[in-house]
Formats: sequence, structure tokens, C-alpha cells
Amino acid sequence: CGGSVSDSSGVLQSPNYPGSYPNDADCVWEIQAENNFRVTLTFRDIAMQSRTCQHDYVEVYDGPLHSSPLLGRFCSGSFPTYVSSSNMMSVRFHSDSRYSSRGFQAHYSSIPAAHNTTIQCLPDYMHVVVSRRYLQSQGYSAQRVTLNDNRCRPTVTPREVVFNIPYSGCGTMQEENNDTINYSNTIRVASSGYLIKRKKNINLHVSCKMLRKSWQQVMYAAEDTVEVNEFQFGRYNMNITFYDSPAFQQQVRSSPYYIDLNQNLYLQACLHSSDPNLKVVVDTCVASPDPRDFNTLAYYLVRNGCPRDSSYTTYHSPSSHFARFKFNAFEFMSRHPSVYLKCQMLVCRLGDFSSHCYQGCSSRAKRDTSSAEEEVDVVVGPLQLRGGDAQS
Repeated sequence: CGGSVSDSSGVLQSPNYPGSYPNDADCVWEIQAENNFRVTLTFRDIAMQSRTCQHDYVEVYDGPLHSSPLLGRFCSGSFPTYVSSSNMMSVRFHSDSRYSSRGFQAHYSSIPAAHNTTIQCLPDYMHVVVSRRYLQSQGYSAQRVTLNDNRCRPTVTPREVVFNIPYSGCGTMQEENNDTINYSNTIRVASSGYLIKRKKNINLHVSCKMLRKSWQQVMYAAEDTVEVNEFQFGRYNMNITFYDSPAFQQQVRSSPYYIDLNQNLYLQACLHSSDPNLKVVVDTCVASPDPRDFNTLAYYLVRNGCPRDSSYTTYHSPSSHFARFKFNAFEFMSRHPSVYLKCQMLVCRLGDFSSHCYQGCSSRAKRDTSSAEEEVDVVVGPLQLRGGDAQS
């Protein structure tokens, strides 16, 4: 149960709904709308055995689970509606080992935010758009909108002032704070007067914060200026590619990838980010015949940094943005027509030796991560045995 949800609308419900939910369940759904949209969530049914909400309950968070405000926690009663302040909302369902009931059902959808200022965290830069109509309504000129670094100029169109602010330039600051890697800059809007000013200057502080499994985007105004608030969430840009040899020079572009039993398979994970001070490693890789289900039939190659398959090997990489590894095509493949891999990658600060990127094999708990450490899931495949060797 649980997982990432990116459809514009849909239904969430407890496992087996409307039948009794299982004991000891802990499900987390991350609902992510498009940039500059909001998530609205309405509950249609709630029935749980725990009246005090201590044993069985549903929680709704205004963003990612471990770094966002709790909007509500309940187990019965009226059917509430919640609206996120960003384009992301998390829903957690928890049950203990005692009694159970039919659980819950809720409907979610996305609605436009309709703000005068928007921000997107892209792989290499912050994309910030300020409405010229909004500036004019407040008595400000688009020609007086600048960054701290005056050499980085915006693009001014008839309707908008557009900044593409790089993470490693134009005065962008970097810091680590509260489980985030933070990139921040300031857009300044100066009033038009020189000797006599009747309006205050505006400082728009924009930042992209790297959270667990997502980018958090934050915009706020400095104290005692015009207030602008904008929150968005996105994802790390990561991909995994097969190569034909340990030299990692020639990519395998065919899909499906036809292989032989016991053939060596070489893979490279690549993090696309303009921040050079990041490191990526392979945390967990699991194989399954179903690209949507890596629990029912699963074979682990590596788990929490610990190899589970004797053929699994890592390679030195020329860049901290790459992670290279290999394994042999295994017996698991001969029993299924196609096999997919789901790999969870860890992204940490380069040189942060307290992070799991540097600690290798670990039996850590899922939430036990360092101050600047993120997880990204990538699914690759299908893999098929050559010559019809797979058994029906």
C-alpha cells in the first residue's frame, strides 16, 4: 500500500477496502500535483476501531511526511476536506495488531494556485516568474527587478519578469539545514524614487531545498515588505542505463534487453544536477516480473547497501554523480518472461562521512538518515532471456 501519486485526480483507500484492513499496516501516499497547483483531499468514509486514534488512524501532512506540518489526525467522525499550501500532500494510514474495520476512502484532485509569482526547481536552476501586472498594481517597475548579482539579468516580456537562477552561480548560496540541502538567492524590487521614496523595497527570497525524495521550493518576502509565499515540490532527475562492458563506454539502447543466463550486466546510475558537491550510491536493487509490484515476487541484489547476490559488484566512477555496478543474470529470470529492476539511490553531500553514502552495508531503519541525505527510486527493464529460454 502507499506510494507516489501524480495523477490529477483519483481515490485513496485503506488496504482491502471496504473489507477489513490488515493489522500492522503503515502506508504512506505522496500526492504530487503539477507545479503551481494545489492538492485538495476529501474523505468519503472513515471507520476504524480505535476511537482515541492512538492505535489505528489516518494522518494528512502539508507536504512530505517527515518535514511538513500535520494538517489532521483522525479515525472516525465527520468527513473533512484538506487543501495543501503547495503542490504536494502526504497521507499516512496506520493500524496496530489488535482490531480492524473497513478503514477509509478519500478522493483527491488538483486545483490551480493562481498566484502572481511562481517558482520551479529544475535540475540546474531555479525558474522564477513574476507577473508584470502584479508589479504594476503595487506601483513597481519591471525594469527595477534584479538579483544580488547584477550581472545575472532577467528576461522581461510584455507580461512577465523571468529569472533562471543557477544553483552554482549568480550569488546563489548553499547550506545544509534540517534534513535539507538548501540553494537560496534574493530577487530585489526597488521603488522608483531616488530622493523621496514612498514605497518600501521588496526582497523576494527564493530557495530550493532538497528533501527526502523531493525538491521543496520556497519563496518568501523579507520582514516588513510585500509578502509573497510560494511552495512547490519536484523530484531529483536520475536515470539508470545498461552498458555492454565494464568499460562503460557503449550504452545498451535496445528494449527489451535480451540477455543470456549468467551473462554479466553492467549498469550506471546518473544524477543530473548542476551542484558538483553531491554524491550518489546504490542503496537497494530488487528484481520483479511486475514493474508495478516489487513485493509479491522479489529478488534482492543489494539491500540497504548490503549485497544479497554473490555476483553483485560496484565499480569506481569518474564522477560523484555516477554510481556503477554489475551482476550476473540469475536463475530468477528463467522463470519469468520479463524481469524489471527497481533501484533506490542515495544522494548525499560530497564528503559528508556521517552519511550512508560513505558507510556501506548497514542495517539501519528506514527513517535513520543523515542531515543531508535523500532517496530516489528508479525502475529499469524489461530484461528477457535470449532465444526463448524463459519457461511459461
